[in-house]
Amino acid sequence: MPKNQLERMIFAFITVVITVHAYVFFSLYVVNGSTLREITGAASVLDAIRQQGGVYMFGRYLPIWAVVLIEFCFAYALELLVGSPCSFRLACRVFNPRETHPVLFECAIICATVGLMCPSMSFLAAWMYYPYYEGFHLLTLLANWLRLVCFNFPFAYFTQLFFIQPLVRTVFKLLLRRPQMAKPQPNSAPVLDDLS
Repeated sequence: MPKNQLERMIFAFITVVITVHAYVFFSLYVVNGSTLREITGAASVLDAIRQQGGVYMFGRYLPIWAVVLIEFCFAYALELLVGSPCSFRLACRVFNPRETHPVLFECAIICATVGLMCPSMSFLAAWMYYPYYEGFHLLTLLANWLRLVCFNFPFAYFTQLFFIQPLVRTVFKLLLRRPQMAKPQPNSAPVLDDLS
């Protein structure tokens, strides 16, 4: 897959764009959708968000596009600095990339990435979405972090392994088409030039 730093940055960019949109949708609609509709009495989640003036983040209400942009910036930086390099090293500690089937090795990298990124991003989200209007309590922050990890980890694991990463790899291959090297035919003898 990615062979140099620029390609790793492109791969991470595609991954984070898809992932952040998926998680914002998951958080707003699946996890908090019922609560938002009950609080506002709105018929849909989008109407509920409009009625309350946006999504609660950093102690104020922000539009959805701002929430996506903020989460993208944090996730992209974390992916480049921690997720991508550390997940590759963790996968290499368990499997030898030269001897392991590429699909199995990619699955190991995905699992390691989820294991690193999910608790990290959930910790950042616990700060971003903390109910600051109630005052700050460390135990509340830790409880919110644990709650987010419990919600996000199963979603992260299954979506990354079965949907997001296969899609990202397909898009990445389409964007960065590499010339295919000619493979030797299995039953053909090498052609020797006539030296006479």
